[in-house]
Amino acid sequence: MKKIAIFASGGGSNLREIYYQIQIGDIPAKIVLVVSNNPQCGAIIFANEKGLENFIVNDTRFPNLDTRDKLLLQALLKAEVELICLAGYMKLLPKRIVKEYKDQILNIHPALLPQFGGKGFYGMKVHEAVIEAGAAESGVTVHLVDEEYDHGKIIAQKKVKIRSGDTAKTLAKRVLKVEHDLYPKVVKAFCKDRVVWE
Repeated sequence: MKKIAIFASGGGSNLREIYYQIQIGDIPAKIVLVVSNNPQCGAIIFANEKGLENFIVNDTRFPNLDTRDKLLLQALLKAEVELICLAGYMKLLPKRIVKEYKDQILNIHPALLPQFGGKGFYGMKVHEAVIEAGAAESGVTVHLVDEEYDHGKIIAQKKVKIRSGDTAKTLAKRVLKVEHDLYPKVVKAFCKDRVVWE
C-alpha cells in the first residue's frame, strides 16, 4: 500500500473520490497527509471529518518562506509519503519538494495540456479561457509535476466536447465529472507501479 499525501486548496472533491476508492479497496494506498494553504477549505473539513492527518502551510502560519518549505518537507518525510497528489492546490510547490519527490508528484488540470495551462490558468479561469477561445473540445490532464506550472510529463488525458451554448460553469461541471473518473484511475495505476516511462 502506497502512502499518499493530497494537496488541496478548495472543496476537495478529488480528495473525496480518491479516499472513497481507497475505502472500497480499489486503490492500494493510504492517505497519510492532507496539505492545504487554506484551513477553512472543504478538503480540510473533510480530512478532519475522516480523521486524516493534515498540515496547513501558508504565510500566515509560517511567514518565513525557508522555514515554511522545510517544515512541509519534514511533515512529508515524517509521514513516509511515497506519492503526492495535487488536487486543486493553488500554490506552486517548493523546489526542494519537487526535487525530493521527483516523478512522485501527480497533478490534475481541467484542460488538455499544453493548451490552457501555466500560471494564471486555474479553476474557472481555465474554462472561461476555453469558451472564449471557441475551442471545439476541452478535457482533463493528469501529469507529473516539475518546477513549472502545468508543465511535467503527461500521463493521461480525456477529452470533453464543447456543446453549443456551453458556459464556463456548464463546462466546468462536465470536466469535473471526468476528473473524478480519470484521477483515481491514474492514482491506482501509479500505486500498482503501472506507470512506466520509455
